[in-house]
Amino acid sequence: MNGILIVDKPTDFTSFDVVAVIRKTLHEKKTGHTGTLDPMATGVLPILLGSAAKAQIFLPDTDKEYICSFRFGMTTDTLDITGKVINEYTSAVGKEQIEELLPKFRGDIMQKPPMYSAVSKNGVRLYELARKGIEVEREARPVTISKLELLEFDEATQTGKLQIACSKGTYIRVICDDIGKELQCGCVMTSLRRTKACGFDESQAIPLQKIRELGAEEISGYILPVESLFTHLNDIQITEKQAFRFSNGGNLMLSRLKGISDRTNGTLYRVYHENDFIGLGSVDTENDELKFEKKF
Repeated sequence: MNGILIVDKPTDFTSFDVVAVIRKTLHEKKTGHTGTLDPMATGVLPILLGSAAKAQIFLPDTDKEYICSFRFGMTTDTLDITGKVINEYTSAVGKEQIEELLPKFRGDIMQKPPMYSAVSKNGVRLYELARKGIEVEREARPVTISKLELLEFDEATQTGKLQIACSKGTYIRVICDDIGKELQCGCVMTSLRRTKACGFDESQAIPLQKIRELGAEEISGYILPVESLFTHLNDIQITEKQAFRFSNGGNLMLSRLKGISDRTNGTLYRVYHENDFIGLGSVDTENDELKFEKKF
């Protein structure tokens, strides 16, 4: 069974829990995911099945989108509502204050990973240190926030929702915490839903429970082809002889290929023979070849 299954991850499941359920339900050993979601988060989690599992290293760092709920007036050790309360504050933030602050967090910014994260420090996961009550210095890392909008805010309850589109490695709960610091009132993330990832959106996502109920045979109709991961790439058609060579790991001469519009070194292409997706090739300007990258 090869392809991509877009799962709507339920809360209190890790991404690895979802993979385990899919592996057992579909009887597919080669199973992986495209990006970790915290247990409290829900939403889009693309699962790679069979030969699609080989595609992970070629996936672009496309923006992921989220809907995040937050609350002012407190901080926790995990930066979200599931953590131990550290401080509580009297909060009287207005909607206009939030709107005026958000531009500071848009674009290319530096973000410090939270202690409760899978980032490693000297070979040890930060969350392992955090569980022991140890806090260490963390270096801020560059991330890109391409969209940050306030969807709603209730001044009476000091709660609201944000819509966020961001690059890989962004921590949404850190954004909430940083906003709370700027407004000097504390802020925690209370819920998180991923609405887009790897070019797929929540309209394509199937609840994990439904996958369990349908089973392997019926769920096969929901599995997307491997090439759907690479729709952002240009495609080229090759001849039957070229397809035989490429399928066996051979490079192809660029001068004998049609449709190579971008000859920038390293540019990836989807390679087809007629309607059959063969795999990925990349431009090698030094040798004037389309270099074999991966067969699917």
